[in-house]
Amino acid sequence: MSGAPRFSLRQLAYFVAIAEAGTISEAAQRLHISQPAVSLALNDLERALKVQLCVRRKAHGVTLTPTGTQVLHRARRLLRQAEDLEGEAGAGEGALAGVLSLGCYVTLAPTVLPPLLQGFSALHPGLTVDFAEATQDVLQRRLLSGELDLAVIYDMDVLPEMARAELFTMRPHILLPADHPLADRESVSLHELAEEPMVLLDAAPSSHHALGLCHAFGLVPRVRYRPTSYEVARALVGRGMGFSILVQRPSNDRTYEGFRVVIKEIAEPVRAEAVLLAWPRAVTLNRRAEEFLRYCRRAALPAGARPEPFGAQESQA
Repeated sequence: MSGAPRFSLRQLAYFVAIAEAGTISEAAQRLHISQPAVSLALNDLERALKVQLCVRRKAHGVTLTPTGTQVLHRARRLLRQAEDLEGEAGAGEGALAGVLSLGCYVTLAPTVLPPLLQGFSALHPGLTVDFAEATQDVLQRRLLSGELDLAVIYDMDVLPEMARAELFTMRPHILLPADHPLADRESVSLHELAEEPMVLLDAAPSSHHALGLCHAFGLVPRVRYRPTSYEVARALVGRGMGFSILVQRPSNDRTYEGFRVVIKEIAEPVRAEAVLLAWPRAVTLNRRAEEFLRYCRRAALPAGARPEPFGAQESQA
């Protein structure tokens, strides 16, 4: 056939497995095939493309060349498209099949992911949704590398390469232990906490956001603890070890240890933060991702979210 590629999807799949595993032997184990077969597929792919995709060193695994990194991103997308074709052809008219790879920012995941996964899976039982929880910088890297189709993130530190659709907004708040002297107040000024220790959630972009709020009102907070886990931050606050500035608002007012925490509105004028569904601008969404985006705009909002912006227009900015 004229114009047919000189490489196969199988060779691309083996190359992706090698890149992700870091060694040919580990890739062979994951693929459940022999190591020589994987090595041969890599050689044939490099020969077909007329480029060196990786450098192989004994005892040091495989390192991608710059060209290899570029080919890896394209290979993932081609494999996804092939999977789309196979799934849609076998699923019947209107049905979704295959795998949707979804990412979610770690603090949003416990309240946003479960209802979305349950509702979307009920509508499309033939579809598998794989999800990953990570910090926002990691999620955006994985989107650009082709590992994820979509990611639920905050509208904070979003790369210009990202397209996004706003889903809803949530207003940041102060978290205090229930026995704090200001716990009975409806709102609390950041200035009133200026001399108290701060528990800073150190999971990008939460730390940048909290510090940015303080600096915007002329404050330099006394950061005492930097947990990377949302629940650890709540646990420290629950024990009276500091206050925290957070965005996510779980319904449960108890920490894992049973200590009660209270949410207080910030007295200073602070904006509500948008929660987005994001994907690379250079990528055309497949049918699974398009349907998930439509579903997200119709789904029920998590606790603490403001309903009016839900379903806002998507932006390519």
